[in-house]
Amino acid sequence: MVKAKPHIQQNKRSSDVKHLAACSILVVLSTILIVTSAQAATAQDYWPTWRGPQGTGAAQQGNPPITWSESENIKWKVELPGQGQSSPVIWGDKLFLQTAVNTSQPGTAEAAQSAAPQGSGRGGRGGGRAPTTIHKFDLVCLDRATGKILWQKTAAETVPHEGHQATGSFAAYSPITDGKLVWASFGSRGLHCFDMDGNLKWSKPLIRMNTRAGFGEGSSPCLAGEAIVVVCDHEGQSAILAFDRETGEPLWRKDRDEQTSWASPVAAEVNGKTQIITSATGLIRSYDVKTGEIVWQCSGQTQNVVPTPIVAFDMVFCISGYRGSSLQAIKLGRTGDLSGTDAVAWQMSDGTPYVPSPVLMGERLFFCGDGGNKGVVSAYDVKTGKALYSRQAVAGVNTIYASFVGVSDRLYVAARNGTVAVLKAGDTFEVLATNKLDDGFDATPAIVGDELYLRGSKYLYCIARP
Repeated sequence: MVKAKPHIQQNKRSSDVKHLAACSILVVLSTILIVTSAQAATAQDYWPTWRGPQGTGAAQQGNPPITWSESENIKWKVELPGQGQSSPVIWGDKLFLQTAVNTSQPGTAEAAQSAAPQGSGRGGRGGGRAPTTIHKFDLVCLDRATGKILWQKTAAETVPHEGHQATGSFAAYSPITDGKLVWASFGSRGLHCFDMDGNLKWSKPLIRMNTRAGFGEGSSPCLAGEAIVVVCDHEGQSAILAFDRETGEPLWRKDRDEQTSWASPVAAEVNGKTQIITSATGLIRSYDVKTGEIVWQCSGQTQNVVPTPIVAFDMVFCISGYRGSSLQAIKLGRTGDLSGTDAVAWQMSDGTPYVPSPVLMGERLFFCGDGGNKGVVSAYDVKTGKALYSRQAVAGVNTIYASFVGVSDRLYVAARNGTVAVLKAGDTFEVLATNKLDDGFDATPAIVGDELYLRGSKYLYCIARP
């Protein structure tokens, strides 16, 4: 049995501080690891990473509306600067997100020369042409009560060296906060640390990435104790890097034999030691956060891994769905190569998602899929691997890029066509409501208390009762 306990440094958080008691393993995911005592927030006050306070996509408590429209249950709606699919993260009265702003100012001759066509340039199937104009890569802070922009700080300003999918952006990464600092990765444009008032504390270069077919970048950072960890998997030399979260001092770098993937790393404390778990095409790997050495590895995922793993019940659940389907439940506490061993508690290969990450609600794992990002939903018992239901179509929901989120007894499923379905988080499939807004949603929603935050391609909505 894995002996794991909350990794809380006076209250250490990261993205998982709320639902600790709900997971028997008491595994700390990437976001629960670093809450500081002076900034500790209540369960009603924060959503510190894009996968929520536990790294599961679920809030511990709250009661957002089930129905809304452009004229009902909208607390505020604000137009956002620039473009991005960065999900909002929240601490107290502040909300943070990332964006990329095209200044329309031409770059240098050298930058323009390097802006060669990338991929096929056909819709979502390939990357577009690299721009020749300067872009600002900004971290934006908004007042949670009103949606007013409190500050907008430029982390980097440059001409991007490659393009992205027509459905993507240069700000697909999401920030992470512990209530004292905010970290924003822009991948090829570096990792940046700000305080809560927008003062830049440090910036560090990462790897200039060349993504598969010019699809673009998007693996968000992970906090684990004193370290902030980023994964840079691309068509060149891939690597995982760790930095001191306070100073930005490099701690270690380990090269990876991986092609482009987009899954964000997660952290788990197992037998008193913190591991960083990464999911990718070649291998799922777990690293010792202190040294960067590999603790265990396991094969079995598909190509182009995008969904981020979930840690709970003494296991890590890894899922992917490009040119195949894979969902693996891997027992924690093992070492070495776990491929084909009994460390894989169960696995299945049917109807898993390409882009969205699943959500864990109690002992149920919910996800979309059916060979891509279609608006169909499946539910599995995470302890046994038994399908509760499979491939249930949600009327009105088309393509899904945003990951599922949940609270109480319901799930929120945001689609690219502006529809957000609310489903019962139970053993049987039930649609509680279907809502439509004047925007499309690629970013994963956030839930804090009785409020739901939806970042669209143009607007940010706060859904709440009057």
